[in-house]
Amino acid sequence: MLSYGFMQNAFLVSIFIAVLAPSIGIFLVLRRYSMIGDTLSHASLAGITISLACNQNPVLGAFVFTSISGALIEFLRGYFKKNTDLILSIVLALSVGTAITIISSGRLHTNADAFLFGSVLTVTVSDTVLVMILSVISVLALIALYHQLVYIAYDEEAARIAGVRVRLLNYIFSVLVASAVSVTIRIVGVLVISSMIALPVAAALQLEKGFKTTLVFSVVFSVVDIMLGLVLSYYLGVAPGGFTALVSVAVLIVVILAKKCVRIKATSKV
Repeated sequence: MLSYGFMQNAFLVSIFIAVLAPSIGIFLVLRRYSMIGDTLSHASLAGITISLACNQNPVLGAFVFTSISGALIEFLRGYFKKNTDLILSIVLALSVGTAITIISSGRLHTNADAFLFGSVLTVTVSDTVLVMILSVISVLALIALYHQLVYIAYDEEAARIAGVRVRLLNYIFSVLVASAVSVTIRIVGVLVISSMIALPVAAALQLEKGFKTTLVFSVVFSVVDIMLGLVLSYYLGVAPGGFTALVSVAVLIVVILAKKCVRIKATSKV
């Protein structure tokens, strides 16, 4: 399997995805913004179609359009403070409308289906390099802003009172989310990107540990999910995106059941 160049690229990209996606996702989940990942994944489709129509790199196009959409979500929060779901609907309508219009126009020079479902065959060397660059920059930014982002994740108002530049950090974070979404497109696909962002975090939260431990286990579960999904989908001949999502759900169920078994065992001893 690893004798093929595209599989080597796919595995390398997957490693970066496995680290970046849950690192971003843990902040989204704690802020109860996990659906933003789903909204921005659809926004990436619009970026992909625009870039394909202009013969540009689809990953870069997805990053640019998703960053704009993330910034738009943050901007609209000032007008719809109590209606976050409405903001997501607005951005979703803009993104999906743009994508469908371009696809139906017949101006695309390639098939966009691979980006919907994910395909290891589409991972090129240039995509791998771009994913590596975006991932490294994003992780470094997360490390630099770690304490402020944790503060905001637990209590945004308290962070604002304490002097944290919440508004600016939210805009920066929206770009980081866009980066996480755009780098996962090639392998996972648009339709299940949110699963790689949220499900490993959901599994790690079941362990009921501190923030840093939860973050570490989120990455561990993410690596397990995406590697199993990639390898098994290759041998089964199915799209890696959908199968990786199924693996993520299966791992989450196993963690929940294991947690229950441990509790039952502890109770029986008492």
